[in-house]
Amino acid sequence: MPELPEVETTLRGIAPHVIDRTILECVFRTTKLRWLLDPALCHHLPGQKINKVERRAKYLLLSCDRGTIILHLGMSGSLRIVPAGTTEQKHDHVDLILTDGQCLRLTDPRKFGAFIYTDTDPYSHKLLHKLGPEPLTDVFNGDYLYAMAKGKKQSIKPFIMDQKTVVGVGNIYASEALFRAGIRPDRAAGRVGVERYENLTRAIKEILTEAITAGGTTINDFSQADGKPGYFTQQLQVYSRSGEPCMICGQPIHNQRLGQRSTFFCPTCQR
Repeated sequence: MPELPEVETTLRGIAPHVIDRTILECVFRTTKLRWLLDPALCHHLPGQKINKVERRAKYLLLSCDRGTIILHLGMSGSLRIVPAGTTEQKHDHVDLILTDGQCLRLTDPRKFGAFIYTDTDPYSHKLLHKLGPEPLTDVFNGDYLYAMAKGKKQSIKPFIMDQKTVVGVGNIYASEALFRAGIRPDRAAGRVGVERYENLTRAIKEILTEAITAGGTTINDFSQADGKPGYFTQQLQVYSRSGEPCMICGQPIHNQRLGQRSTFFCPTCQR
């Protein structure tokens, strides 16, 4: 699944091509992604200018003249800029054709993504209004995470992956951040001290920033808006390295299921 760095990379890739551009045509080639596509948008969106592109968690927000398009890439979706008229492939489900001859194309093989329009404040939308803080902001710090974890018996990895705790820390980056902070992923969230939470929030910020700089992580189908893959996968220290030696101590990396997700860690370096 594209995680926060991949979505941020996508935002940076498409923004220069869509901001201040006017939508000429909206094309739907399916009736439903995760939710039904509203066919009225094919009449409502043309003529509106895209004024701003933002990210909230793993959602992209395209602010138009009279409302906001909320996009989600689902499990394996991508957005690309292609010339208008480019022949569509099997999983190319939505096109926003722009007046400059370019097309913003949503590809979604599993149809788990979303293309939603709202004419009210997008941050009050039901998909967004209960989300936790952004991990790269000052609000997200050790004191905040320690307070949120107080009394919790839940393992720390699913705790930091909960979008109500903090947004955008998906499976890959949760494993990597916990390794960097030296915390076992199965440790109870309420049994981690404030100093260790300060280390963890710092590690999360570092890992996500490094991944964004590297252009995201290529796992399965993700690629950038220009079609080039992300390269952070070359820097992964524990994720998907089960049985391989730890880069610090040399002991084998372990893999266990936590919260129904594969979890990779070093039992020597993490406690």
